[in-house]
Amino acid sequence: MGTWDIGPFDNDTAADFGGDLDEAALEEREAMIRSALKRAAASADFLDTSDGERAVAAAALVVAQHPDGERTCSNYGPSEPLPELPADLRTLAVDALDQVVSERSELAELWDDAANGSKWRHDITRLRDVLDPPVPPQEDALFDI
Repeated sequence: MGTWDIGPFDNDTAADFGGDLDEAALEEREAMIRSALKRAAASADFLDTSDGERAVAAAALVVAQHPDGERTCSNYGPSEPLPELPADLRTLAVDALDQVVSERSELAELWDDAANGSKWRHDITRLRDVLDPPVPPQEDALFDI
């Protein structure tokens, strides 16, 4: 695994994905991001590492365009501008990230054996929470039972 840190583009596969996006025509970039997310989200059997790494990178690009998201800060991500990504990619990115951390994910399996595995999972959760924020617990009951 050519990985040097926990960030979405901190591995060879995601860095290559970023380069591929830069080399593609502007009008092709959304389809490339969508394809990476679909491949992971639709994984019925076992999600392999490279598909998982591309999905995390693609999800980070979707998060970067979310009003509550952060720009992806990486020398290895795409440097060329991306088109405005449609909102439906947010749901697809959540589904892809859920698959990436599932029991059927080779990437999750590898990170579970790594020293920084819990930090990686926290970073994936942070990305997911921007797209699908958790519902805060309610302190007061609405009705007496």
